[in-house]
Amino acid sequence: MNSNAKDLIAATPFSADEAAAVYRAIYERRDMRHFAGGEVAPETLCRLIRAAHHAPSVGFMQPWRFIRISDRTLRQQLHDVVESERVLTAHALGEREDEFMRLKVEGLLEAAELLAVVLADGRDKHVFGRRTMPHMDLASASCAIQNLWLAARAEGLGMGWVSLFEPKAVAGLLRLPAEAEPIALLCLGPVKSYYAEPMLQQMGWAQRERLSELVFDNGWGNASHLFTKDVSE
Repeated sequence: MNSNAKDLIAATPFSADEAAAVYRAIYERRDMRHFAGGEVAPETLCRLIRAAHHAPSVGFMQPWRFIRISDRTLRQQLHDVVESERVLTAHALGEREDEFMRLKVEGLLEAAELLAVVLADGRDKHVFGRRTMPHMDLASASCAIQNLWLAARAEGLGMGWVSLFEPKAVAGLLRLPAEAEPIALLCLGPVKSYYAEPMLQQMGWAQRERLSELVFDNGWGNASHLFTKDVSE
């Protein structure tokens, strides 16, 4: 690495307060479905999208594209696509169909802002880090979404990631190029409060897995000494 000292940032830890703020954003981030209307100031929205754009990406490919949905008719059309998939997903869940239909799974019409996140066309030209794992474009874009999510929490805003849609239908509504792929509809805006714990956990749909069952040492299934307590983390 050919860099002068002036080009480097010192590898010093954050102060205790700064580090605590980072961890607070991580632990208090929630996938929000209930929004309070209002609006997001343009300068705040710019900060959030800029934070997303500073995410890591494999081979520095930066595959993310953001489409802000400000047209109410288009927002309604996207909501209709999501609602259609919600019903189909419920049918696919079998005995949990009624339980699923009682869940609130999106806030497309209530959120102040709606952003579509799209994997850009021309991604095949990026070979670095993708030759054997082409899905690293999706992993990279997911990092951008997480950046935006954490920044939104720091700004006191809520965000929800909606993936209940038929990609071709959304691609058609957004007039995407043939090789582009929508991966998320992000509901963003003011909320009255955050869920004390993930909403799906509150509703009894699922529980956070125990870290002691997810972290291994030196191979699959070898319990890690890092997490010896059989508790949810």
